[in-house]
Amino acid sequence: MYLDKLSLLNFKNFESKSFDFQEKINCFVGDNGIGKTNVLDAIYYLSFGKSYFNPIASQNIKHNQEFFMIEGSYRIDDRKESIVCSLKRGQKKIIKRNDKVYERFSDHIGYLPLVIISPADRDLIIEGSDRRRKFIDSVISQSDKRYLKALINYNKIVQQRNTLLKYFAANRTFDDLNLKVYDEQMEQFGTQIHQKRKDFLTDFTPIFEQRYKTISGGKEHVSLRYKTQLDDDSLTNLLAQSVEKDRVLQYTSVGIHKDDLLFEIDGFSVKKFGSQGQQKSFLIALKLAQFDFIKKQANVKPILLLDDIFDKLDAHRVTQIISLVNNDDFGQLFISDTHADRTEEVVKKTKQSYQIFKL
Repeated sequence: MYLDKLSLLNFKNFESKSFDFQEKINCFVGDNGIGKTNVLDAIYYLSFGKSYFNPIASQNIKHNQEFFMIEGSYRIDDRKESIVCSLKRGQKKIIKRNDKVYERFSDHIGYLPLVIISPADRDLIIEGSDRRRKFIDSVISQSDKRYLKALINYNKIVQQRNTLLKYFAANRTFDDLNLKVYDEQMEQFGTQIHQKRKDFLTDFTPIFEQRYKTISGGKEHVSLRYKTQLDDDSLTNLLAQSVEKDRVLQYTSVGIHKDDLLFEIDGFSVKKFGSQGQQKSFLIALKLAQFDFIKKQANVKPILLLDDIFDKLDAHRVTQIISLVNNDDFGQLFISDTHADRTEEVVKKTKQSYQIFKL
């Protein structure tokens, strides 16, 4: 699988732009603010139906324009596939595959596997648990439709339960039976998600540990620890125990939507005690393990996006990433960088076909 052609219309800073890509390595070089990352984000958009950097869809429309459109032409098993993502102000987003509109965006997730490594990934370490849960969910969902469906249903039920709790508070009333209808559904889907996350980390953690060992030279031991309330009790019991608290807070305070993934080196928090170098190595290992895991599960080589990493990483870590290119596991790679000479020097070492776009 590879992206053959990309066309942008009114997407972020691009009014109209098209690219024809190499099957292996494609590089975007130019000054900061010129739009290199925006091209990578457009490619990400075609896989996930949303931006990696800006969750507010309308803000991806070019200033003073009414819509944006991204079109990608792919080669998959010797056949051509067309994906179009578009949005008009005040209307719903549209995703089309071969001119047919998706009724549910979730049906598209996983069709075009993709992994991005970006300086923005540092949010996985410094931000709250929501960011790390999304990472787990994103990796699993690209190869497991049932998990994605359960997750969507669970989140919808939590929202409905929260709306009911707010209604109770506003009207000074309470209906325990009505609330339990949502509790039972949360138990059903939440238990599935909890078990799937545990199974995922059992498979994923050794892959991650091996990637970190390669990058760091085996100097430290890293771990991923799943923190969840469901290890202590069933979700049904947890919801029953927290009902009075939830009535006061007017939202659901327990469940798998409170799960977290703890990042540790030698038993200590990466966020609190990890050096900048250790944090960078941790994140790269995490993303390369994501690449390995998705490739194994989906039996296809994901597209890999490397956003501005040469400016943020030392030569050793860049070498470790580029080593991925030099083995048979590698698929199509997109790189953004501020220095054309540096980029060309690095990609030449891969002995793969490449193309450089100067923006």
